[in-house]
Amino acid sequence: MLILFALTAQAQPAPITVMDQFAIRAVSSPAVSPDGEWVAYTVTETLFEKETTRSRVWMSSVDGRHHLPMTLADADATDPKFSPDGRYLTFLSARGGDGKPQVWAMNRLGGEAEPLTRVKPGVSDYAWSPDGTRLLLTIRDAPTQVGDGPHPFVIDRQQFKRDYVGYLDRRRTHLYVMAIGDTAVKRLTHGDYDNSQAVWSPDGTRIAFVSNRSADPDASIDSNIWIVDAEKGEQEAGLVQVTTNPGTDTQPAWSPDGRSIAYVTAIQPELFWYATTHLAVNEARSGSTARLLTVEIDRNVNQPSFSADGRTIRFIVEDAGRTHLAQISATGRTMERIVSGDVTINGYASHANLVVTQTGSFQSPDELHVLQSNRMRRLTHHNRGFLERVEMPAFEEIRFPSADGTTIHGFLIKPNGYREGVRYPTLLWIHGGPVAQYEHSYMFTPHLFAANGYAVLLINPRGSSGYGQAFSEILFADWGNKDYEDVMAGVSFAIDRGVADPDRLGVGGWSYGGILTNYVITKTNRFKGAVSGASETLMRSNYGHDHYQLYWEKELGLPWETPENWERLSSFNHVARIETPTLWIGGAADWNVPIIGSEQMYQAMKRLGRETLLVVYPGEHHGIERPSFQKDVAERYLHWFDRHVKPSK
Repeated sequence: MLILFALTAQAQPAPITVMDQFAIRAVSSPAVSPDGEWVAYTVTETLFEKETTRSRVWMSSVDGRHHLPMTLADADATDPKFSPDGRYLTFLSARGGDGKPQVWAMNRLGGEAEPLTRVKPGVSDYAWSPDGTRLLLTIRDAPTQVGDGPHPFVIDRQQFKRDYVGYLDRRRTHLYVMAIGDTAVKRLTHGDYDNSQAVWSPDGTRIAFVSNRSADPDASIDSNIWIVDAEKGEQEAGLVQVTTNPGTDTQPAWSPDGRSIAYVTAIQPELFWYATTHLAVNEARSGSTARLLTVEIDRNVNQPSFSADGRTIRFIVEDAGRTHLAQISATGRTMERIVSGDVTINGYASHANLVVTQTGSFQSPDELHVLQSNRMRRLTHHNRGFLERVEMPAFEEIRFPSADGTTIHGFLIKPNGYREGVRYPTLLWIHGGPVAQYEHSYMFTPHLFAANGYAVLLINPRGSSGYGQAFSEILFADWGNKDYEDVMAGVSFAIDRGVADPDRLGVGGWSYGGILTNYVITKTNRFKGAVSGASETLMRSNYGHDHYQLYWEKELGLPWETPENWERLSSFNHVARIETPTLWIGGAADWNVPIIGSEQMYQAMKRLGRETLLVVYPGEHHGIERPSFQKDVAERYLHWFDRHVKPSK
């Protein structure tokens, strides 16, 4: 009886805790076998005690009866693919001692995995040729420095640094082919350009890829789709330039007959990420005219692929807090959403009429689902134990008018144990981007806040994606204006609904979420506590220090020519207005949004005698990766808000 009682008690869902984030398994990268009977994918787990994560390749039968881990937990394995004959399952792994990822192959009849490549710099991407005789490899040039010890960084590029990469030299990423059973690789592309997203033509004679081959790629976002001969390469046969749009053309996908290429295009380069991306089709030759298929829907698209008969093109589309799988006729005449509802589709793979999606929702981390005969069925359950153990807060979609009447959309998460008529401490938690959206996907941090007694507002203010280009581009060179009005209208809505306690409000976010937090706390003192994660504050001090020089110039002009633009957006100039106790937090090695902004605001608030704290994580970039630091971040969020926001009136 005692044992049964203990088991029953343990089975009851409990509020989520800080440590529960490390029980979530990330399911991704589905690939369908050539016979349509199996799906390979990756599962990433956190090894908290070892301060790392580990990705393994799994394989599930499409009927859901068999689920098999295919690789061991002693080394990462990612990017699973099947050989065209289905005999081998391949993946990328750095197992073997040198730390460089290679292509490994596992015979599905049994036996240990063996390396197919032994490339000194390592392989960053690969693809089987349609006939299974060759591999297409994406490889970054090897370092040219020799000898032991540190070397100076010698820099001559305009774009000279990148977060997670470091200072940039002239090493480039190129395409190679390798015959199966051989170790020698043949280089296909050359020059001072990077090349990526390479895909074989259906007959295996050509390769389409993405490259920015403008006069100075560091000063342009003009990436195009190119074709190279798979045997002769660029130096012998030259290149075919398929697209000429001055914006970004990416994600090429061949039609089954090899005559056309579908891709994602942004046709207004002056607006860069504020511009809606569209699905386009070009003939696979120079001089053809692009056909834009999705302009009328005014929503961002990605991951195009042709159906087996070439009549339709599948793609993922963002839309008002959701991300769906859609398809459109190759002529662009008819479009339908083949997976819709309150979900987020983060990836998919297909074979004939079978589609496997990587699907998440507010109440479930991503799992694989099978779409067959117009019916969706969950295939994997890697997070079942986690979901059975934790209590889910209630949430609802909300819509409300902003100050100028614009309808704003978002989500209101209610605290665990919510009771109608009771007002709760409420956190305005702002998303990054700014061109991104809160959607029907699992987000650990808001769940953690709800489990600790907070209502949480997740608002998609103007600047967010998912609502059309006009909604997004209004933020161009005008941060902290309309988006500030929108999030504050969301706070008023929650107060009017009787959920939010107007005397117990907190605000925070990461990246642009931190940036908008800074605008909020320099414009109002309504909030009792704030957390600004990885935020920018004194904009001109970031020019040449972060990795956005080109985008800064496009949006604000050159800082010595138009300083007024830069100063207008600098929340640091209004730091004396901040009375909200503020936690400044970020990674010491972040070159996306450098810690200098948080340091400057902390220093100023400290000098002004305001309550503040600065937390810097050594060795961390824009995203905090070390599990113990992730734990520390979550605990500091709770401690700061519990101290400043939660206390009763």
